[in-house]
Amino acid sequence: MKYIIILGDGMADHPVAELGGLTPMEAARKPCMDMLAREGCCGMLETVPEGVMPGSEAANLSVMGYNPAEILQGRGVLEAASMGLKIEEGELVMRCNLICLDEEKRLKNHSAGHISSEDAALIIHDLQKEFGNEQFSFHPGVSYRHVFIAKGLDARIKCAPPHDYLGEFAAKLQITALCEESKKTAEILNRLTIQTQQWLPEHPVNRRRVAAGKDRANSIWLWSGGYKPKMWTFQEHFGIKGAVISAVDLIRGIGVYAGLKVIPVKGATGLYDTNYEGKAAACLDALKDNDFVYLHVEAPDEAGHEGDAALKIQTIEDLDSRLIAPLLNGLRETQTEAVIGILPDHPTPVSTRAHTREPIPFAIWGPGFEPDSVTAYSENLCSKGRYDLLKGDQFIKLLLGKTN
Repeated sequence: MKYIIILGDGMADHPVAELGGLTPMEAARKPCMDMLAREGCCGMLETVPEGVMPGSEAANLSVMGYNPAEILQGRGVLEAASMGLKIEEGELVMRCNLICLDEEKRLKNHSAGHISSEDAALIIHDLQKEFGNEQFSFHPGVSYRHVFIAKGLDARIKCAPPHDYLGEFAAKLQITALCEESKKTAEILNRLTIQTQQWLPEHPVNRRRVAAGKDRANSIWLWSGGYKPKMWTFQEHFGIKGAVISAVDLIRGIGVYAGLKVIPVKGATGLYDTNYEGKAAACLDALKDNDFVYLHVEAPDEAGHEGDAALKIQTIEDLDSRLIAPLLNGLRETQTEAVIGILPDHPTPVSTRAHTREPIPFAIWGPGFEPDSVTAYSENLCSKGRYDLLKGDQFIKLLLGKTN
């Protein structure tokens, strides 16, 4: 038996007035997802335990069966693993966004206008030359998502995820210490951020972006820091060999620590223009040598952060028609028996443009999963499915048939 999780990041939502009170998922045309729900069984899953920030790092770890409250060290160190960076014991690793501040120093967006990886790499390279030293280092990732590594700093700090505070003044969102010993760390990191805000606006890349009518990358944003985590692998825990397919370093990094093979897909961007068809083909190919594939699509989350309901509907429909449909066709053509789970990691409502912690809807389809009363895939209908509310590792064990 093969097992596939299709995760539409941030796909769940709240009712939207402009959609007549429907959620984007309810408004979208998604016959494949609806079929999986109608012919499979459904329920709700808690992916963000109490006391844990509702980020993709915690939520995806939960979907895979890990307890984020016990092992989560921040997304920076997970993304560093995806990038092949060697992390030493005691090194603090943080996500380093390139962001855009408006003229009043408010967070205009968390992505510097979805800066290209090529432009971003030039900026990160020059940040390293200007501010890097034996203690600090900057490492380029994908688009606006990069990694900052520091020696001798304290992880006991509170940081603001930039995508959750759009429109807020940057000065009110500075890093704060959680204890007396980490005050110096907060001071150092805040000073470094302000220095980049003074240096970045005149960078050649930003001058070109302004001339082209694009947003500047005029500040770094350091957040989600932690140390190297200790995680079991899928082979150790479940006795299965697996792979992960994602355009996002965070998800690939989780895959590295989970012992999953990271499979790159040309044209996979993490945005609405991602290569859906390429991901479906890569999944089918991965199933030849693996028992399990974690197939992640970031696009709905980005649409939610932009507050664009129409775009979010498009990403859901593209996921359905351009990824799930060819994947199902490929499984039929190759006569591959598979159990498929479809779900988001967390809601990213277009009304708030930020992650929330509500339970998310899931559907599981395949041999051994008899239909319940759910007729289509949505937040409301899945809440009436066979599985009222799963927590912890109950979902992954159910999907993999490891409940006994």
